Amino acid sequence: MMPVVEGRLVRMVGLTLEAKGCVAPVGSQCLVEVPHGESVPAEVVGFSEDRLYLMPIGPIHGLTPGCRVVPTLRSGAVAVGDSLIGRIIDGAGVPLDDKGPLLLNKRIPLQGKPINPMSRPGITEPLDVGVRAVNGLLTIGKGQRVGLFAGSGVGKSTLLGMMTRNTKADVVVVGLIGERGREVKEFVDETLMVSGLARSVVVATPADATPLLRIHGALRATAIAEYYRDKGLNVLLLMDSLTRFAQALREVALSIGEFPVTKGYPPSVFAKLPQLIERVGNARVGSITGIYTVLVEGDDPNEPIADAARAILDGHIQLSRTAAESGVYPAIDIEASISRSMINIVDKEQMSLSREYRKLSSIYEQSRDLISVGAYQAGSDIAIDRAITFHPHLEGFIQQDIHEKLDLKASLVSLKELGSRWRGE
Repeated sequence: MMPVVEGRLVRMVGLTLEAKGCVAPVGSQCLVEVPHGESVPAEVVGFSEDRLYLMPIGPIHGLTPGCRVVPTLRSGAVAVGDSLIGRIIDGAGVPLDDKGPLLLNKRIPLQGKPINPMSRPGITEPLDVGVRAVNGLLTIGKGQRVGLFAGSGVGKSTLLGMMTRNTKADVVVVGLIGERGREVKEFVDETLMVSGLARSVVVATPADATPLLRIHGALRATAIAEYYRDKGLNVLLLMDSLTRFAQALREVALSIGEFPVTKGYPPSVFAKLPQLIERVGNARVGSITGIYTVLVEGDDPNEPIADAARAILDGHIQLSRTAAESGVYPAIDIEASISRSMINIVDKEQMSLSREYRKLSSIYEQSRDLISVGAYQAGSDIAIDRAITFHPHLEGFIQQDIHEKLDLKASLVSLKELGSRWRGE
């Protein structure tokens, strides 16, 4: 075992603490003793020669030069147990509700354990999310990882809330990472409600939490989902948002001197994103279906985090600002969205109807400018005429009230009815 070698705090730049004289491995925790106050927990995030770089996990009030730094030699671990169900905790596992202390009897790694890719079962069973457009045209499977991509104010959180209420799962784990503090209570009261919270665990680290606590929030939510999956349960993991997790990684990396390479993001961010997402999926027993919101900054689909997430995830649902401004909710852009597992979990008839829907929608969108200014003459093109005729029905299929639930069977019936119209049956 590594000996405990204490040191002293010699420098603080931003949120980064530099300690000299102590020895501790990266990922372990230290306690920075504040004069006449409680110790500040901090995690070792790097080192240089005889100095350790520490990132505080909690508030840093009261720190002074020369504070004693004591390594605890504890690496990140998550306390878990069945009493987590129905509770709201922060990134450090501290309860945020008024339901008393947690009684947890097991600890698992915060960083999780890699799954042998050859031991991962395939995605073969559809997951009912209660949203007609997703069930019918972008069918998700149990164990799939899907992203909800959109700019600000287009309806990511609203769609996520619909899927939270309507999806069939044994346990729901919600990670609210780096979002507005007021949204935590709103999500619990208005989206989960009492019935939803009864089968859920909420991990909340709002925007005012330290970068390390936001990172730990995402890791803790994933670790809790792994715990329930390993018990043989089907888990739904919802994370809002993956972008805020990446931004917290960027803050930590830049603060210890890593150079930005892609629009301000250091290389380590793009290495750690797949490490988080690859923990989700099917195992020998149980499954985790992951749904992540991704903020597309400036509505740029090629923004670095959005581009990296698309490459890692098993599908993405793109939301359209144009559709939202036209009053179409959920504002799903079917043409720009894809479920990579759909072909393995639906029958040939549904797959064919989905492709025909995409084709009709694509023809209309390509001619939208001509149609809107009145430059298109009816009868000039049979395909465009059909697209114009059925466009209201295509939009109607996507639209759904936020409190309405349409299961897989009802969604497929609606899709077949719509398909029989454009096929002339």
